[in-house]
Amino acid sequence: MLEFLHIEDLVALGVFLIFWLGFEFVIDHSQMRHKSLSGLLAHKRREWMLSFAERELRMFDEGILSGLQAGTGFMGTISVFAIGGCFALLNSTDVVLSIFANLEVISVDIRGSWQVKIIGLTFIFVYSFFKFAWAYRLFNYCGILMGAVRMPGKALPEEIRKQALLAAEMNITASKHFTAGIRGIFFGFAFLGWLIGPYVLIGSTLCVAFVLFRRQFLSKARKILLDASLT
Repeated sequence: MLEFLHIEDLVALGVFLIFWLGFEFVIDHSQMRHKSLSGLLAHKRREWMLSFAERELRMFDEGILSGLQAGTGFMGTISVFAIGGCFALLNSTDVVLSIFANLEVISVDIRGSWQVKIIGLTFIFVYSFFKFAWAYRLFNYCGILMGAVRMPGKALPEEIRKQALLAAEMNITASKHFTAGIRGIFFGFAFLGWLIGPYVLIGSTLCVAFVLFRRQFLSKARKILLDASLT
């Protein structure tokens, strides 16, 4: 399959994978994860569950969890549509390439190269779909754990706290998979640049990586959470 690609394509693909996997490592596994927007919000999720455990009326918390599930399900649906669009592009390869040839937008000398790129894009959206599907399931598990948290006064405070933190960790795990799915969608948009050329792929990858880095470490949302943690 790789015989359809030039050396420039392989270099661009390498840059794409390095930035995607590298960013995932920084956000989920490095020491910097504690300072990211997702890391700061994880602490708020724990605070949420501890506050939830002290309330007798918990309908509001159920509404928040339902909203998280709805958003996850929506993004999963978007991924399915994107996968369908990729298959449509594969089935219409000749038509699409003839259009681009007339516009002189991309080089269409190799039909197989186009198909390899579309297949790669399909895999990215499939990855995102599985991340969203698993996140949706984990939010369900979180709901079960929230339901198991005893009411105030019905158990020892230490036991209630332990149950609440267990639900919080499940919620945090679900959010990590949801964020990974969103990240896949963003890098899928960057991958579209490869349809034009390898240098466009490198440029679009750098742009997406900058946007994601800025949101995690330089955004106003992160500043709000930092200010809240200091008060």
